Amino acid sequence: MAAIFAIVYLGKLQINNAFGLFGIHELPEQLSSLLTYFTILVIINAFNLIDGVDGQAGSIGMLVSAILGAYFMHVGEMVYAVMGFSLAAGLAGFLIYNISPAKIFMGDTGSLLIGTINAILIVKFIEVGGNPASRMPIEAVPAVAFGVLIVPLFDTLRVFSIRMMRGRSPFSADRNHIHHYLLALDMNHKQTTMTTVLANAGFIVMAFVLQGLGTTNLLLVELAAATGLTYMLYTLKKRHAEKLVRLAAEAAAAAANTAAEVPQLNKAKILRVTTDGVLENK
Repeated sequence: MAAIFAIVYLGKLQINNAFGLFGIHELPEQLSSLLTYFTILVIINAFNLIDGVDGQAGSIGMLVSAILGAYFMHVGEMVYAVMGFSLAAGLAGFLIYNISPAKIFMGDTGSLLIGTINAILIVKFIEVGGNPASRMPIEAVPAVAFGVLIVPLFDTLRVFSIRMMRGRSPFSADRNHIHHYLLALDMNHKQTTMTTVLANAGFIVMAFVLQGLGTTNLLLVELAAATGLTYMLYTLKKRHAEKLVRLAAEAAAAAANTAAEVPQLNKAKILRVTTDGVLENK
């Protein structure tokens, strides 16, 4: 919380406008502060929660920070461009040893640091991109920002919602994350990481291409697409689990049938040895 306070007040970063999201534009100061706090808090925790397989949090963090760094360099915000590129370069070196099979791990401190820096960059991106006078104004900038962080944000909000609907703490652990679904489909850590990074990159492209739809419409499109893809993964995971259960049952039945077909061995015969020779015990 102290870090968020420093970002919002000392760094003078704040989301002051919803840019037409559900018809809302300028935000009151109190609501603006609460929204900024909430946004930063969610982003920080989102990167911590997706750090479930080797290389995933680092790869997505590198993608996001590189994209935002390039944007800030283009619009002349060099301080934030350096922040983005520095994080991306640091993660590139780190990922050499963190891609499966990992030799080192980032832990909570590393994932929280990635989340903090990307939270700073995304809030500044909303401020700069939403300014019509900037060198590269972005239409529907809040929805584009959501698209840039689609995998960590959507996965976190979805998992939290599922847990609370089941009467559990949103911070209680389970196996409902997207990377758990991919692992359940017999993907390894490298394949899971690559799939989520490519999906995130695809949503980034889609968000920039479709920004003309407006903030609300673009956000709804992103949520619908993410929900549809996640439901498809859930369905595939469920079918795969049912297939494994069916194969295990068939294997057990086949083993039982094989055991039943094996002819019973004749009872062992007892031989009695005497001085007169070998006599069979009948």
